[in-house]
Amino acid sequence: MSRLPGARRLAARLLLLALAFAVPLHPADAAGRFPAPAAGEISRARALFEARRSRVWLTARGEVVRILGDDLKGTRHQRFIVRLFDGHTLLVAHNIDVAPRVPVEAGHEVVIHGLYEWNRKGGVLHWTHRDPAGRRTGGWIRHFGETYR
Repeated sequence: MSRLPGARRLAARLLLLALAFAVPLHPADAAGRFPAPAAGEISRARALFEARRSRVWLTARGEVVRILGDDLKGTRHQRFIVRLFDGHTLLVAHNIDVAPRVPVEAGHEVVIHGLYEWNRKGGVLHWTHRDPAGRRTGGWIRHFGETYR
């Protein structure tokens, strides 16, 4: 009997992990707006966050809600925060030493493909650019029909 609570925790973790791979990207309508999500519907990013997963390739669509200053330590990164349809937010860290700067502003919608890393604030999406060494596919950011990689 003492094993039951541990088994429940394991089952809950496995359920969250399964959701991280099963929850699809929420589609936008023709005007690029998000319909109201169904009750309880969550983004794949939120599922990854709740499961504390890292190093997972993720494609997400959302609205830029805040522009942050560039990170100038080491390789330079453009930084901004994107809110997804379920309210979950992601920090985007886009390497501007490898890829062109994306001309985003608060209120713009973007589609981002990159490598998700868990953190306490919702997660970071990086590798949103081509791989300069050509070893992996890399990621991208789509903004007003233009792809930045």
